[in-house]
Amino acid sequence: MTGDPNAFHIALALVLNLDAALFDIVGLSLRVSLTAVTLAALIGLPMGAALVLWAFPGRGGVIVLLNALMGLPPVVAGLGVYLLLSRAGPLGQFGLLFTPSAMVVAQMLLILPIIAALTRQQVEELHGEYRDQLQSLGVSRLRMMPTLLWDARFGLITVLLAGFGRASAEVGAVMIVGGNIEGVTRVMTTAIVLETSKGNLPLALGLGLVLLGLVTLINAGAYLVGEFARRRLG
Repeated sequence: MTGDPNAFHIALALVLNLDAALFDIVGLSLRVSLTAVTLAALIGLPMGAALVLWAFPGRGGVIVLLNALMGLPPVVAGLGVYLLLSRAGPLGQFGLLFTPSAMVVAQMLLILPIIAALTRQQVEELHGEYRDQLQSLGVSRLRMMPTLLWDARFGLITVLLAGFGRASAEVGAVMIVGGNIEGVTRVMTTAIVLETSKGNLPLALGLGLVLLGLVTLINAGAYLVGEFARRRLG
C-alpha cells in the first residue's frame, strides 16, 4: 500500500467502520494508559500533598528531583524498567517483561513525577490560603490532606488529564519494555511506527486519527474543567 493516494480515505473508513484490528490496538492502549494513570494518581496525589504539609530534611531536594523528572526522557524510563524486569534483573523472576504490565510500569514512572509535582503546586496554593483557618480548628496535617485534595479537585482533574495525555502518546518506553508484539503489547504509538515502516499507511493513518482525536478530547476536557472551576470561583 506504499504511496497509495487513497490511504487517507481507507484510514477514515477503518475508523468509521470500527475495524476490529484497529480498535483492538486502541483498546489495549486505553487499558494500559488508564491503569498507569490510576496507579500514578494513587501514589502521586498524596505524595504531592505530603510535600506541602510535612517538613523534613531533604524536602527541597525531593521537590527539585520531582520537577526534574517531569522531563524524564521516555527511553531512559523504559531502559530502567527493562533492567528491573529482565531475566537478570531483580524482578526478572516475575516474567513481566514484554507484557502489558511492564508497559503500565513504564508509563506510570513517566507520569508519576508530573502528577506529584503539579499536585504539590495546587495544594501549596490552597494550604497557604487556608492554613491558619484549618489550624485554628485543630485539624491535623493528616486530616488536612483529603480536605485540600478535595478542594483542589478541579485543578487535579486537569493534572490527571495531562498525565493521561503524556501516557497515551508515549512510544519509546513502551517499545523497549513491551516489544510491540501483535495482539499482546501493540499499542497505538508503537503500531503507527511499525505500520508506517511496513508501508501500511491506511492502518497507521487510522491509528493516527484516533490518537489525534483522543488528544483533542483530553485537551477539550482540561479546558472545560478549567472554565467550570473559574466560573464556580467567580
